[in-house]
Amino acid sequence: MTIQAKSEYGTFRDSLKAPVHRWFTYPAGYSHKFVEAKVREYGLGWDSTIADPFLGTGTTSVTAKMLGINSVGIEAHSFVYWVAKTKMFLHYDIDELVSAIPEVSAKARDLSAQLDWENIWPPLVYKCFTDDNLRQLAGLRQAINDFDDQPHVRDFLKLALTSTLRIVTTAGSGWPYIAPSKYQSKKVNRHAFDEFQARCRLMVADIQQVQALDLPYSSHDVLSGDARKMDSYVADETIDLIVTSPPYLNNYDYADRTRLETYFWGIHESWADITREVRDHLVVAATTQVRMSTMNGVRECPGIREVDERIHRTLTEIIARLGEMRAVKKGRKTYDYMVAGYFEDMLQVLTSAWNVLKPDGRFVLVLGDSAPYGVHIPTELIFGELAVAVGFSSFEIEQIRTRGGKWGHNPQRHNTPLRECILTIVK
Repeated sequence: MTIQAKSEYGTFRDSLKAPVHRWFTYPAGYSHKFVEAKVREYGLGWDSTIADPFLGTGTTSVTAKMLGINSVGIEAHSFVYWVAKTKMFLHYDIDELVSAIPEVSAKARDLSAQLDWENIWPPLVYKCFTDDNLRQLAGLRQAINDFDDQPHVRDFLKLALTSTLRIVTTAGSGWPYIAPSKYQSKKVNRHAFDEFQARCRLMVADIQQVQALDLPYSSHDVLSGDARKMDSYVADETIDLIVTSPPYLNNYDYADRTRLETYFWGIHESWADITREVRDHLVVAATTQVRMSTMNGVRECPGIREVDERIHRTLTEIIARLGEMRAVKKGRKTYDYMVAGYFEDMLQVLTSAWNVLKPDGRFVLVLGDSAPYGVHIPTELIFGELAVAVGFSSFEIEQIRTRGGKWGHNPQRHNTPLRECILTIVK
């Protein structure tokens, strides 16, 4: 693998053209080729098990399935977990799928002329689509929800419509957020019925391609759960390799990234819903997750102090600087609490990973450093040192690309060079 190819390991770009992986665009994901490369490098086979405690939309587990290797995936974001679970079921009866698509489409056309589509969604949804597409989307949503006989087929259709939303929106739909303003609006208007059926056809073709491979049997658990408690779902010393990409410390609100999709399906209706049902259950990585009422004492990093005094001193110096910056910066963002909560949470992830890995097993992470308020945090180095502190034998860092250059025009952006790395930790 060339260095140029490796530079794409931390992006979803390769997966945009890969069967099944491309069913739902997920910019926080990484390349399926990265998982394949690590499986080859460590000689994993049919009797091996790979795990991912931050599964996202399933890149690691889907890749493992294609390679005939057992997997365990854990995801805390309930909607993203559903996407991964749906992508992992590939044993469809093609005839049932092919007949369901026109059936649902025809029913949706009838329903679109009857439904009161003006009063079913939060305001954000109405800002993102034309009236014509809102009618079509309302009909499709209802027709799919009414499709009760075959749950797996209904999930297939639901995912096809979910991945259609950002194709047909007239709002700026660059990830992670939707920007429903006249400055971001798209000039091309795509029709929901047409794009939904096109998406279904693409997904059916992917399933046919995979089924033709006659993949060997392998076991896969996709779990809705907490990465910090991986050892409560997985038996000790049963995992050969962990491959994952944890949240980066870039104040990216992972709970908010699917707001359009969850609003559309009626899963959430407000910021408060998302906070209560998703945000409060994720590893801390954004200031929107900082709630002073629940973070008493966290800023002092008591868990890290217990495992390594030197790392604790390094972090407390960083946290203190961020606290000083918060006092004078206009936004007064609670980066100090965010950083403390992040490393306290990730300490639990590292400890849990040590428990489930076999002797000599590896924990491989794609991750980046950060510089909130321009204060550099060498995340990959701190992770590696924390790993040794909790019992791992060694770690190695490989840089795969530089980051942050595209924000150079932003006067509020720091100019600290950042990078993305592969951190390999050996038990």
